Amino acid sequence: MGRFHRHDDGTEHSHDHHHATTPEVRGASLEGDHGDHSGYATGTERVQVLERIFDENDQAAQANRDAFDAAGVTCVNLMSSPGAGKTSVLRSTLAHLRDAGLRAGVVEGDIETAIDAERLADLGAQISLLNTGDGFGGECHLDAPMVARALTRLDLEALDVVLVENVGNLVCPAEFDVGAHRRVMVSSVTEGEDKPLKYPVMFRAVDAVLVNKVDLLPHLDLDLDELIANIAQVNPSASVFEVSARTGEGMDDWHEWLLDGLPIRAGSTAR
Repeated sequence: MGRFHRHDDGTEHSHDHHHATTPEVRGASLEGDHGDHSGYATGTERVQVLERIFDENDQAAQANRDAFDAAGVTCVNLMSSPGAGKTSVLRSTLAHLRDAGLRAGVVEGDIETAIDAERLADLGAQISLLNTGDGFGGECHLDAPMVARALTRLDLEALDVVLVENVGNLVCPAEFDVGAHRRVMVSSVTEGEDKPLKYPVMFRAVDAVLVNKVDLLPHLDLDLDELIANIAQVNPSASVFEVSARTGEGMDDWHEWLLDGLPIRAGSTAR
């Protein structure tokens, strides 16, 4: 049985994130930009451009959230690095939602291919594939306008929950609000103990962290307690689940947390 950590005070927390980073963080990489930039925008101008991009994204994200709310749908944005196991977690989660009588949709984000969407196709969920390499410049994340386009291929009125599988990346997806009510990340034990410290924006942006592939721990030189402590240091309010999507270890606790955050509709067989 996997361990479950809830780093909070037991009170209710709002999951309505408008964006994961402040303007200062968003523009931090441009600070100290000195030298001869003749013919180019100044650092200040570029920060202003970035802020307009984020502002426009946040407006689109709110429109997505309004659409979810109007349809009585909860949206969860699932993020991770490539290969951490998001799709395997989704397979288990979709099967659980189906067995609980809840209707799920998936926005499947990838740069190329339909491989992950095809892996989810037999679980009864509506799936809208979104390849960022197809008309979006191969972006390494999903943003709110992309998700809005994907939602046109889902019947929200026939759904209870939409799960967004974001593009595998530990940086950009955390900075773009897509309109989700809750944000979750999958962090594989094969990535080491230091990832929360090296990528704090991602870990700080989420409501829950699934520490996946714990079945591999006997074969790894990993200090699991140190990893959990680093997550708590960066985001003390995040719920942390030690899971194996392959074996099912710890997944019941994750499923329970997810269901506890869903407004169960009348007539549903979910508890």
